[in-house]
Amino acid sequence: MRRRLVAIDLDGTALTNEKKILPSTKQIIQQVRERGHEVVIATGRPPRSSVHYHCELDLTAPMVNFNGALIHDPVRPERDIHFPLDREVVLQIVEECKRFAVENVMVEVKDAYYVQQVDDFMELLADGVPPRGVGPIEAYLLEHPTSVLIRTSPEKIEPLRETLNRTYSRLVAHRYWSTPYHVIEVVKAGVSKATGLKILADTFGFEREDVIAFGDEENDIEMIRWAGVGVAMGNADSRLKELADCITESNENDGIAILLKKLLL
Repeated sequence: MRRRLVAIDLDGTALTNEKKILPSTKQIIQQVRERGHEVVIATGRPPRSSVHYHCELDLTAPMVNFNGALIHDPVRPERDIHFPLDREVVLQIVEECKRFAVENVMVEVKDAYYVQQVDDFMELLADGVPPRGVGPIEAYLLEHPTSVLIRTSPEKIEPLRETLNRTYSRLVAHRYWSTPYHVIEVVKAGVSKATGLKILADTFGFEREDVIAFGDEENDIEMIRWAGVGVAMGNADSRLKELADCITESNENDGIAILLKKLLL
């Protein structure tokens, strides 16, 4: 059997609803790696909230973080590959946020972040790491950032996204996180988990058809389309299920372990 590159999303895929990795998932991933296959994490999370899962699974390859905006190597971070937004564009977007009177703005720069104000939204995403700055983003942001998270009320989501599309469509891409926080995530245009995964595939010498990717949400669409075998979890978004090559069990019911055992063991 030829070597495969297995990419796993975290939330809703490798993680249960309680944010745990099932023992069966760990066991099968270990067996898959012992057979010579490579396993990588592809997540929207920053390194600070994903590296402990990387360690728990005893992985050695870099991770795809921020939905492809950062390829992070926990072993040798000097090898990180970064696809940042332009700082001036972000500052313009921050001004738009003021016009819309949004609730909060969080700007990530690799594994650090700046936040407009401290609230439950920020604390959820901080993972115990304090911000580099709290207050007006323009007073702190001196670097090209990795991503921007905009929290606002549901009725402002579409008008704000329309503004981003109209003014910045060639410069940024954005996604909507629905309940309970109603957040727009902004990254560099053209960046996705698929672009990050392609970099890792090229690095390790895998062809596209050698890649098996697991996901459950909108931010997995490009990756599922690109992979040789795109797998939707049983709990996945209906659109993702339509695009996937196959559907496995849910994140609560050994979905990854069941399919990897079938395909690779």
